[in-house]
Order: sequence, then structure tokens, then C-alpha cells
Amino acid sequence: MCLILFSCGAHRFFSLVVAANRDEHHARPAAAAAFWPDHPHIYAGRDLEKGGSWMGISTRGRFCAITNFREGRAGPAAPRSRGDIVSGFLAGEMPAAPYLEALAADAGDYNPFSVVAGDLGGLHAWSNRSDTAPRRIADGVHGLSNHLLDTPWPKVSAGVAALSSTLDEQDVDTIAGTMFSHLAGRDVVPDAALPETGVGLQRERELSPPFITGAQYGTRTSTLLLVGRDGTVFFHEKRYGPEGIQTGEDLRAFRIDPAVTA
Repeated sequence: MCLILFSCGAHRFFSLVVAANRDEHHARPAAAAAFWPDHPHIYAGRDLEKGGSWMGISTRGRFCAITNFREGRAGPAAPRSRGDIVSGFLAGEMPAAPYLEALAADAGDYNPFSVVAGDLGGLHAWSNRSDTAPRRIADGVHGLSNHLLDTPWPKVSAGVAALSSTLDEQDVDTIAGTMFSHLAGRDVVPDAALPETGVGLQRERELSPPFITGAQYGTRTSTLLLVGRDGTVFFHEKRYGPEGIQTGEDLRAFRIDPAVTA
């Protein structure tokens, strides 16, 4: 996943709002977001190659999402899949701060990543390319792409502005219209505003829009997640194939179990 925009503790009507694009090779098999048979409380998409996930929520109120950290050409695969970080948190019971602190001890087992994890009481962030400890995320609107939290890449800054424009909006369809429109944006950022991450100018251009289009690699899912203050969850996922052709769409509503999260 290469763009995660979220508001925590900032929206008038929703305790958590997440709008995200997952970018991946089209040949890598994945399952659409659903409740997992082996962990029925987890609702998430699933990587069918390694078994983990890129973003999900549980009926116990736990949320986690991850991006890869871009630092030049990809090196050899690390021994453990980054998707296991997401599934491990969603399936477990350890609070986010100690979970990420424990993860730091095994940071070298994973390729570069940045992760957001927590519950409706608050979110935490950490990256194995950061020189700081896991930290609690301040209430507000935030963005994460393929770097550290709130690094002001153009698509992060524009996405934060788009999500901020919905903070007083109660209608789910209106929020969905605004955020899916932003996530679908394919305009290339001007060269002067591009980050330098070691992949070369042409690749920086190709990766600069919110929505990445390509025959081999690109945006696979666009997701809107809203958690109402009454615990109602709306999870809307759109799926795409090569060249950005939409292949599927699902909208699911369910509830956080207040007895579990209390």
C-alpha cells in the first residue's frame, strides 16, 4: 500500500476515517477484503502469496496499515513478510505501543516499512527506517506514503487537504465521493516537486500520482474505511487490474463489539 490518509479524533461524526491506495505488482495474488475464516474477527484484504495483509480492522476495534519505505532499487527479499506485521497486530491482543516496540527488536527481518497501528482510543506509528521509538499519533488528519508519517510529498499533502475538507461531513456517500475521487487522481507531479528516493526521475514521475497505472505494477485497491462513534464500521473497497481497469467493488457494514473494546 502506498498512500494512507486518515483522521483520528478529528472528525465530527467518525472516530476514524481512512482513505488508502494499495500499490502492488498485478501478478501477486490477493483476496478481496472479507472476514477471515481463521480469524473471524478480522476484516481485511489478504495477500495470497505470504498470507498477511496491507490494511485491516477487527471487530475488537484494532486497526493496522502498512506501506513499504522507498529507498532506491529494491534489494533482496527479507526473511519475513511485512504483511505479517498487520495480520499479527489484528489477530493479537497486545496494545500498539508495546507491539511496535517488540517489533523494533526484529526490524532487520523485514524489508523497509512504515506502519500505523492502534485502536479507537488512539493510533501509533513506527518505521524500521526511523531513528526514533514508536510514537503516539496526535489527533488530527495525517498522511503516509512510502516514507515516514506526514512526510510532505505532494500526494500526501494534497490527500490530507482532501480528507480535511470532509471533517464536518456526516453523509457517508459524500465522503466517499470526495475521497475516491482523490484516490483516483492520475496527474503526474511537476518535476520540481518530486521527492528523490533513488529510483530515477522517470520512476519518480510514474509513482507521484495517488493512483498508479501500469501493466505490471499499479494501484490494486482503493479503500475507504469509516468508524462511527457508535461503533458502526463502513468498509468500501474498489479493486483494479492492469492499466487501472476496475475489476470489483464491495461495501460492507458491521459493528465494533463494545464488550470487547471496553
